[in-house]
Amino acid sequence: MASSVPEVALRSGNARPMPAIGMGTAAIPPVPEAAKNAVLAAIEVGYRHFDTAEAYATEKPLGEAVAEALRRGLVTSREELFVTSKLWCTKCHPDLVVPALRETLQNLQMEYVDLYLIHWPVCIKAGPPSFPAKKEDAMPFDFEGVWRGMEECQRLGLAKAIGVSNFTTRHLDKVMAAATIPPAVNQVELNPVWQQQKLRDYCAERGVHVAAFSPLGGQKWDGGQGNAVMESEVLAQIAKARGKTIAQCALPFLQVSLRWIYEQGVTSIAKSYNMERLKQNLEIFDWELTDEDRLKISQIPQKKVLQGPSFFSQEGEFTSVDPEDLNVVE
Repeated sequence: MASSVPEVALRSGNARPMPAIGMGTAAIPPVPEAAKNAVLAAIEVGYRHFDTAEAYATEKPLGEAVAEALRRGLVTSREELFVTSKLWCTKCHPDLVVPALRETLQNLQMEYVDLYLIHWPVCIKAGPPSFPAKKEDAMPFDFEGVWRGMEECQRLGLAKAIGVSNFTTRHLDKVMAAATIPPAVNQVELNPVWQQQKLRDYCAERGVHVAAFSPLGGQKWDGGQGNAVMESEVLAQIAKARGKTIAQCALPFLQVSLRWIYEQGVTSIAKSYNMERLKQNLEIFDWELTDEDRLKISQIPQKKVLQGPSFFSQEGEFTSVDPEDLNVVE
């Protein structure tokens, strides 16, 4: 099944082609054993693209799962897999970038990651990750210095490609101005209810591939309720028109969303620990949306879930940065 998943060649770096759907591993709260078992299940059904981060506490379970998959012959070599991890905000300091990746690689039991991303365009005072962060610990982001550290990661062979996450066009402008190695990927919140057209156009013009987290509406990291993708009447109508009724299950909504993202030329990072859903997420490549479907989806009202300031405590005040600098909405 792995060979049936389309791939895209990144235009920067020397990573293997990125499979069009990846498995996300972020869960609230993190459960290492569940993450490990889910990754093994995903490899069995055909996933070859896995997304983790220091902040998710899933690097070690992912590494353990890959090591076991290799022992069991589920994959023949590390090179069959595309693995992404991310630099957390407390490590977004020029002198901490390379050491942070070395620690990630130790967690993963790997010599390199295929893709290493700056997790957020947010810098927090160096120290152990904490959530929520204190507002007074927010610091100005040294885009040039941190990106130089990312470039060193690639030059050392610790990352085959480098990129960013949650960056708007104005954040990307700052990276591009400093870069000798341009970012290969920008991973952002993207789905039918947050389509990011301006950002996608910007990235397409500059050869930056876009990857989508929360392609199915996302987890509520702030404890909020509801899911705008799953509650979309437009997606419900499209799914029902294909003979997949609401009464059957909720999964057709997910497939419509993932198919739309794929047709936009974007890679989906979809988190699921459920075997059936893992399989369903891969079953989007043998059909397509109609022009009418695409028009309806283009008219869905837009709503973003995750924003930079949500990572900070409600107490205290920002003393080193303008809160607007933390805004991740165009």
